[in-house]
Amino acid sequence: MKRATILSLLVASVVLGACQSNKNNSAWSEKSEEGSQAATATTATTAPAAASATTSGKGIGPVDHVDVASLDESNRPNGAQLFQEKCSACHKLDEKYIGPALAGITERRQPEWILNMILNPEVMIQQDPTAKALLAQYIAPMANQHLTREQAECILVYFREHDEELADDDHEDEHEDDEHEASSTAGQSAGGH
Repeated sequence: MKRATILSLLVASVVLGACQSNKNNSAWSEKSEEGSQAATATTATTAPAAASATTSGKGIGPVDHVDVASLDESNRPNGAQLFQEKCSACHKLDEKYIGPALAGITERRQPEWILNMILNPEVMIQQDPTAKALLAQYIAPMANQHLTREQAECILVYFREHDEELADDDHEDEHEDDEHEASSTAGQSAGGH
């Protein structure tokens, strides 16, 4: 009899816990809908600007121009450290993780888009077609790390230099392959093949 009573209490606790959890989720959903409605109202007033930003490939946010020539390359160590501290829980450079692999990002995206995604991820995943597609693919939305533009630019420098190194490595590999192929062909010719 005691076992039945304890089991009943345990089941009731689980059911009540699940109901309470649903109430919390409902409250979150209502808040999300309110925020979404507010964002929609804001979007309606800024829709032309947002539309031009998305069609330009620069994303949506505070960054509308980046002079890549003026980026301070000495900020790479700062960018590497910020990436490790703020981004590496979800991103790896050379492999997909919770988020996409970031190697080659500066070849795929404009610098303005990268900075806007770092600085303004909530709006980007709601309004930017590329960010929406990434959210659909990876499911987890990018978290806002509340970085300054200067910090985001340090990360951009880190990405750019990493991608340049990759391109240099690829070019060297191609050159080595060409030399190997040329020596193999010469060896075959000398051997009478």
